Amino acid sequence: MSNTYQRIVLASRPDGEPTPQNFRLESVAVPEPAEGQVLVRNHYLSLDPYMRGRMNDGKNYAQPQPLDEVMIGGTVGEVVASRHPNYKAGDQVVGMGGWQQYQLADGNQPGVLRKVDTSRIPLSAYLGAVGMPGVTAWYGLVKLIAPKAGETVVVSAASGAVGGAVGQLAKARGCRAIGIAGGPEKCAFVVDELGFDACIDYKAHRDLGSLSAALKAAAPDGVDGYFENVGGMVLDAVMLQMNAFGRMAFCGMISGYNGEPIPMANPQLILTSRLKVEGFIVSEHMEVWPQALGELGTLVASGKLKYRETVAPRIEDAPEAFIGLLKGRNFGKQLVKLV
Repeated sequence: MSNTYQRIVLASRPDGEPTPQNFRLESVAVPEPAEGQVLVRNHYLSLDPYMRGRMNDGKNYAQPQPLDEVMIGGTVGEVVASRHPNYKAGDQVVGMGGWQQYQLADGNQPGVLRKVDTSRIPLSAYLGAVGMPGVTAWYGLVKLIAPKAGETVVVSAASGAVGGAVGQLAKARGCRAIGIAGGPEKCAFVVDELGFDACIDYKAHRDLGSLSAALKAAAPDGVDGYFENVGGMVLDAVMLQMNAFGRMAFCGMISGYNGEPIPMANPQLILTSRLKVEGFIVSEHMEVWPQALGELGTLVASGKLKYRETVAPRIEDAPEAFIGLLKGRNFGKQLVKLV
């Protein structure tokens, strides 16, 4: 084992779109665990849109990412040294190790590490379909949209880690699932591999009228539930097709993550269609995680829940991969290989 490892810290706060200069790659000594601590060698890092909001020094649902400290992020890896009785070398674990190759964790702190079984589920899947993105999809669909068999559910960013799971979980509940994604390749994946009933390429529809008409053709009976990841014109188009008493789960608004305003074209539809609109942060609903992970793990292990990963090969590639994620360049779950 090397005596040093690499990590990436936030060097400066972005003004608008992040750039590689907002990050700094550092080389530091591998620590020795003290009593009660666990040393984990991280194998994969998860890159997620929420990280962009944390880079700002402003009001958010969580504290801002501190400058000159390791960027926050979910990780999976292997215990390499332990001075805690609940963990031993070789244990596979998931945690919030951040943008770094090693993590020194307090084994006594609840929730900081969770041991996982990789006999039927790949380690990387615990950062996607059987991790935070999967639980996000499950909570927004099951608890907020609460679909009934025969209803129509639409999800934006449908080829992503969250959106792809939403549609498959909706299909498992007897719903018609319609995705919205960018480009013919992503839409083909959503329909042919994930099993959605239809997918609309928003890049082929440059104005609200065109996008709304395409959605109406795909959902002739209207939309009962909408899982929102994007905002902007996509949201406006879906709102025009929402049925009375429709439910909308707001998970992300990636069209405004760099500070752009996101005006809503027809907010009166919330009233006239009596829509239920609710935003959520999945980390505030830890009580559902065991149930959600149980269903997600069973579906992945049995091959019934499919997913795709985009993997950046080195830790130094993380900033560019993150910038690409915000621009929709990734396909499925964006990971960084750390070993």
